[in-house]
Amino acid sequence: MPLPAHTTDVDDPLGPLPREFARIMRPELPGLIKEIGVEVTRAFPEYAALLSGPSGAAIRQGVEQSLYAFVDRVADPNASTATRDELLRKFGRVEAYEGRDLATLQGAYRLGARVALRRAKDLGRRFDLSPTLLLTFAEAVFAYIGELESLSHEGYMEVQARAGVAGEVVRRRLLHLLLAGTPLGHTTIHNLCEQTGWQLPAEVTMIAMRTPAEHIQPGLAVDVLADLGAPQPHLLIPGPLTRERRAMLEAAAPGSSYTIGLTLPTEQAADSLRWARQVLQLVDDDIVADEQVLDCADHLVTLWLLADPALVTEIATRELAPLDKSSGTRRARLVETLHAWLTTRGTAEQVGDALGVHAQTVRYRLRKLDAHFGDRLEAPTHRFALEAALRALHLRDKNVYDAE
Repeated sequence: MPLPAHTTDVDDPLGPLPREFARIMRPELPGLIKEIGVEVTRAFPEYAALLSGPSGAAIRQGVEQSLYAFVDRVADPNASTATRDELLRKFGRVEAYEGRDLATLQGAYRLGARVALRRAKDLGRRFDLSPTLLLTFAEAVFAYIGELESLSHEGYMEVQARAGVAGEVVRRRLLHLLLAGTPLGHTTIHNLCEQTGWQLPAEVTMIAMRTPAEHIQPGLAVDVLADLGAPQPHLLIPGPLTRERRAMLEAAAPGSSYTIGLTLPTEQAADSLRWARQVLQLVDDDIVADEQVLDCADHLVTLWLLADPALVTEIATRELAPLDKSSGTRRARLVETLHAWLTTRGTAEQVGDALGVHAQTVRYRLRKLDAHFGDRLEAPTHRFALEAALRALHLRDKNVYDAE
């Protein structure tokens, strides 16, 4: 049966819809929420990543509140929307923190509206709703979308205003405190977060930049903390370095060289930056191949082995002591063979291939090594220490045979 005609003040975008229409719409909401989720994440992949992140629960709640609030207002024009309003403002804040403009969010809202209208056509056929009512519904939906966009714009501008008022000096102070290991619950950190509108993340990714780096600052997202004028410029990016974050860096720092630190809990930000800087130093020392963008995660073993060069040399000196009485050339060949054998754990033929010598020569050298080291090569602790030290010295391109 068609719903009865209903007219009210046309200035209220939802007024023309009869209250009885809410009864038809409400059972459709769970399915509509799922359908909108599928369509939006397909059209806007960045939201699929957000839904699996720390803001995911709030986003899902905001979508649900937006749809249920629409139906609630149809049933009762005086229904409160306070919860929905705050969630929609948070949508705008998230967009600002992620470094996007509002066009993407507006596109998602309008796509959701089209999905709702598609379902309304099905309802029209099932309940024999009049074309006039469906047209009124469409007008109400798009007026409602305008309302949602306005609320999100408020949240977006709130973040931008806070960032501008607080200034980079305050943001740098916050960054320095985090890198100094100040407890995250410290009153000063809490106050600085309030002043800047910066949300303290659970984890961060540090970026170690090559100098000069001042020119990249305007292209960074508002939630990125930066000290680009420092002797060793660096950035703090909340959370992992997602595909969108990488694109932001590429756009903001074209041609700049930098190393991506590990994504770690926020209280370990200093470790992420320290290791990233060490990778840059390894490049300067010709140990790691130079690239425009380096990832700390690709060089963890190298960082570990070369964390204390003096200690590595001392370990090698102690572990290679059984060869101290061998002549320089003979010692060099034995250490070279020992390194290849420990590294490959292969047969004489495989070690020979690695060294470019005959397998019989390898067997001769292995017997010599066995005579010098005896049971030490079978002891797991000594064998591990030898391999680690020789690998580290090899990375340093040091003449390992001088460790006498």
